Amino acid sequence: MKIGFIGGGVMGEAMIKSLLAKGAVKPADITVSDVSEARRDILKERYGVRAAADTREVVKGAEVVVLAVKPQELGKVLGEMKKGLSPQQLVLSIVAGATLEGLREGLGHSCLVRAMPNMPAQIGEGITVWSATSEVNQRQKEMAQSILAALGKEIYVGGEKYIDMATALSGSGPAYVFLVIEALVDAGVHIGLPRDMAEKLVVQTVLGSTRAVEAMGKHPAELRNMVTSPGGTTTEGLLQLETGGLRSLLLQAVIAAYNKAKALGAK
Repeated sequence: MKIGFIGGGVMGEAMIKSLLAKGAVKPADITVSDVSEARRDILKERYGVRAAADTREVVKGAEVVVLAVKPQELGKVLGEMKKGLSPQQLVLSIVAGATLEGLREGLGHSCLVRAMPNMPAQIGEGITVWSATSEVNQRQKEMAQSILAALGKEIYVGGEKYIDMATALSGSGPAYVFLVIEALVDAGVHIGLPRDMAEKLVVQTVLGSTRAVEAMGKHPAELRNMVTSPGGTTTEGLLQLETGGLRSLLLQAVIAAYNKAKALGAK
């Protein structure tokens, strides 16, 4: 599978690194372009991939062209790609807010996949929600799936509307989790724990709790009740969280992020 990457930033590099680490492709199968010459040199040296300054050179010969640029650069890139694409080439976009219809109009091309990976994809532990136009055939869907699976888990959805929802939940979600981790560590320090100990306790607690949800197959509320003894310390802590509206605030955060994702897609 020949893959061309337009954009070699953080997520573009994460995809290249994961694909090579899992043996999905060889370095010679990847060509990457980036506006920064220094960035191109780094990727070439670090991974042994081909680097090109010209977007059209990346498109030429690629079975899959991955769009991994910043949203503000997308219009220019689509214009550069437009004449070089052939009907059978698959374009896979991870550009935030770029809809399938917008890509179709900008490229004059119909064989498209839109995907929303999240930040943990940088270490191969992400979750990506993706959708495709009706023109994408089964083999191309399998190629897209293999690329996205290198980043962690992936979920295909028939309706593009779910991608904006995923943007708000799994796309923005790591920031919410990091904030909770940060707050718990600070709380541990506040009551007297050394910071390095507090960090270890919190990180392993979050990891272990997440794995328990996966492994035990129980509803999170049931698992929470297993930790909560009547009149105990956890009960007292949970009372403060509920009084402060933590559950409601998380709900409002996801809704706000979802509305923002829809607004970006409408532009």
